[in-house]
Amino acid sequence: MSTVHNPVLPGCYPDPTVCRVGDTFYLVTSTFEYLPGLPVFRSTDLATWEQIGHVVDRPDQLDYTGLASSSGLYAPTLRHHDGVFYLVCTLVDQKDPARGGNFVMTATDPAGPWSDPHWLGISGIDPSIFFDDDGRAWCHGTRLAEEPEWHDQTEVWLRELDLERLELVGPEHVLWSGALRGAVWAEGPHLSKVDGTYYLLAAEGGTEIHHAVSVARADAVTGPYEGCRANPVLTHRHLGRRADVVGVGHADLVQAPDGSWWAVLLGMRPYGGYHYNLGRETFLVPVEWEDGWPLFAPDRGRVPLEVELPWAVTARPGAAQGATTGVVPATDLRWTAVRALPSEVAVARGAGWDLPLRPSTLSDVDVPAFVGVRQQHRDVDLRAAVVVEPAPGEEAGLAIRQSERDHVRLCVTTAEDGPGRRVVAVHVRGGVSTVLAQLPLDGPASEPVGLVLSARGQDYRLLVEQGTGDRLRRTTVATVDGRTLDTVAAGGFLGLWLGAYGSSNGRPTSSVARVQQVEYCPVG
Repeated sequence: MSTVHNPVLPGCYPDPTVCRVGDTFYLVTSTFEYLPGLPVFRSTDLATWEQIGHVVDRPDQLDYTGLASSSGLYAPTLRHHDGVFYLVCTLVDQKDPARGGNFVMTATDPAGPWSDPHWLGISGIDPSIFFDDDGRAWCHGTRLAEEPEWHDQTEVWLRELDLERLELVGPEHVLWSGALRGAVWAEGPHLSKVDGTYYLLAAEGGTEIHHAVSVARADAVTGPYEGCRANPVLTHRHLGRRADVVGVGHADLVQAPDGSWWAVLLGMRPYGGYHYNLGRETFLVPVEWEDGWPLFAPDRGRVPLEVELPWAVTARPGAAQGATTGVVPATDLRWTAVRALPSEVAVARGAGWDLPLRPSTLSDVDVPAFVGVRQQHRDVDLRAAVVVEPAPGEEAGLAIRQSERDHVRLCVTTAEDGPGRRVVAVHVRGGVSTVLAQLPLDGPASEPVGLVLSARGQDYRLLVEQGTGDRLRRTTVATVDGRTLDTVAAGGFLGLWLGAYGSSNGRPTSSVARVQQVEYCPVG
């Protein structure tokens, strides 16, 4: 018996989907505009998760050009059938709904390589796939109701999938439009078959504080579906904004080798008021069956912060779960870039990166010179030693990224109106850029400059370190209120990313910033 701490994947790992093959569990989450996309995790006990790859890890698999923040890859579903892994997902462009759509990818090894997308030619979001006992496969997903009774009413559709051609065939069936009248965004549907009965799991209420898990069942996969009288079967909406976990929903069921049932789902941990800078995280809850219905978190009715796993002897969180501290090597699978692979914007150098500056900035819907990792802890220091000699108007250093319209930069720059390098702190809030402070730098350009992003709750201090040993000086350049950076304040669907950044701010350049190493150090 061992205790696992929730969330099992801290930081921005939303919309979890899980399946089991033999004694091994596999899990994938959403990634939106970040690449590589759709991280794949492996576990033998549901407690310790190891990242083994990504589904989208080649430049030519999907086109991210022009995808604004919180567009991109939404809500995947992972399943295994007859020796093949199937991943269905949606590419979303919030500015151009006609672009993208639902697709399926396949692999014989979940670590990759995965196939190019097979487009399903159907609109909507949150596609899922179900393999029945008779060998037939069924795709289902969410779309806005064609004749809605209320605003943002959605419906869950179902069609058969031809596994040879990976095409939808046969008639369409509308299965569900929500457990409650007036419920918005009945989404994230997943079908399961237990003891001959079909169960449809869905989220509804919108992916924020009113999020919830509902369930329906039927004798045939095509319906009709009967809703559980206990719906929603799991939610924290009634606990209010001061709850330790809010926004619980988007669940997926899995059965363990011992016959027990479990669910992974998303939730957010607010702190400093109703703000959740770490984004939507992946939680684990036990499930039992009672009177033919799934019972989530029995005896509690809410997501626990600790879960007892009877078969896990020792629960040792891995690197993907934020358990490591210190240098994050460039080979670490947590590194991501925006609308491009890290290898397309930077050159890995052991424990660090060579980062060629780009004309694009973090405010542009383009590919910036940025490589980052998710913030996975409330209290953490991200530290980097940067060597750069920027031309006037150029900058390189560290950044806290929420979106194009909301981010923070702590960079070494050379002013156009005077000699000498300096460190500048800039906060872009709602698209408006404000220089918070500047600090002149001593020493030659060949000397590394230590930069630190230091989060303590909702206080994000931006610091510079100069000198070495007994002569090390640590100076606070500025402090940013983190409550201006989360999705409650800024909108969107993402938590915060911390990383290295550089830009020539619209000009051609040959400047390169050498980020000698990046350290991610949780505190406490």
